[in-house]
Amino acid sequence: MFGKPLSIIETPIPGLVVFELPVHGDSRGWFKENWQREKMTALGLADFGPVQNNISFNDAVGTTRGIHAEPWDKWVSVATGRIFGAWVDLREGDTFGEVFTIELDPSRAIFVPRGVGNSYQTLAPDTAYTYLVNDHWSPEAAYSFLNLADETAAIEWPIALADVEISAKDLAHPRLAEVTPIPPRKTLVLGAGGQLGRALRDLYGESDTVEYADRTALDLTDPGLPTARRWRDYGTIINAAAHTAVDAAETAEGRADAWAANVTAVATLARIATENGITLVHVSSDYVFDGTKDGAYTEDDAVRPLGVYGQTKAAGDAIVATVPRHYIVRTSWVIGEGKNFVRTMAALAEKGVDPAVVDDQIGRLTFTPDIARGIRHLLDSGATHGVYNLTGSGETGSWADIAREVYALTGHDPARVTGVSTADYYASAAGPIAPRPANSVLDLSRLTATGYTPEDARLSLQDYLRDAD
Repeated sequence: MFGKPLSIIETPIPGLVVFELPVHGDSRGWFKENWQREKMTALGLADFGPVQNNISFNDAVGTTRGIHAEPWDKWVSVATGRIFGAWVDLREGDTFGEVFTIELDPSRAIFVPRGVGNSYQTLAPDTAYTYLVNDHWSPEAAYSFLNLADETAAIEWPIALADVEISAKDLAHPRLAEVTPIPPRKTLVLGAGGQLGRALRDLYGESDTVEYADRTALDLTDPGLPTARRWRDYGTIINAAAHTAVDAAETAEGRADAWAANVTAVATLARIATENGITLVHVSSDYVFDGTKDGAYTEDDAVRPLGVYGQTKAAGDAIVATVPRHYIVRTSWVIGEGKNFVRTMAALAEKGVDPAVVDDQIGRLTFTPDIARGIRHLLDSGATHGVYNLTGSGETGSWADIAREVYALTGHDPARVTGVSTADYYASAAGPIAPRPANSVLDLSRLTATGYTPEDARLSLQDYLRDAD
């Protein structure tokens, strides 16, 4: 038992890991670091944020408990004595029913992820084991139970169940075939009524584990947001909600709305995500940059927003970056369902209008289904948390270039589109106009390194116009 180095042992059940613990002993007894966040997370353990410490004491050899799967994570270790532990994966998925057993003494601990059923049989008298959990018990939470004697699991108990102290309730639990699997923690899509929100709904579909909320269902500026949901039930929040009226943000009222939606609400979401171990996906913008760079912007370039909208998005990004599990997805020139630049140009072409379109802003179109797929890829692949640029790929161009392509693809003469500078285009505008970055090109190499390559923006434009017909 003594003298082991701190080390980790993987098991056949995903997320279930055993730790060998250093135990230091002398004539007085022994000492160990039962839970050491810095060292253990450095070895790969999830920083699961325990909120409660429980102790189970057992008088007699053979006392047997379980098999219970709870909707929280547990860190189980022995204080004194020895136990035989059996774990069965009761989560939805390919490893449902997988079994792992091992003996635990004070020099060995195990991390049990949410939904993995656990059971213990004492091998020494006066055995006590402790477990840290990262949620409080709730009668509304989902639990699953498995019969200790289930022949499918086929656990080889050191002491026959007929000879041990065991509760009638544990013996009455269902067999594996009748067990209700523990579903994954839910995903919440905010801004579900917007362009990206609708694309995310199309991608994820209707499911018991995915919820969609627009402002009528969940007001992110409401002071009661921290208690509006049982947040421990959620594993991911995708924040597709934002104040995106860039020109209106330059007015007194619009400035207040932009800060409320893009900063204050985001700060509340960040606190909720941090306190509940939730992965927060936050959609950002090229407007955090001033557009003066010669070349594509990387995720590590310094933000220099020009207007109020860009300032609020940059502030929101800085807040989200403090969340332990976060993805900041920066995009630009977004096209989705509803009114947008492409639809406007196509309509003008059909009406015989010859428009003047800005030709000194450069970027790529980004279609909302591509953003939705990119977000899902980051989540499903377990990509390193952080900032990712996500726009359409391929050739860059100006708004005027895109307008000409829309005209050509809809069977009209692209020469009908006239290029004009941003300054001239807005020279006669009646209200405040937000400054626009001249260069909105974002470097995509960090995203593609994760295995996701966005669609070519020009090809997506063709598909979009064809589907619109």
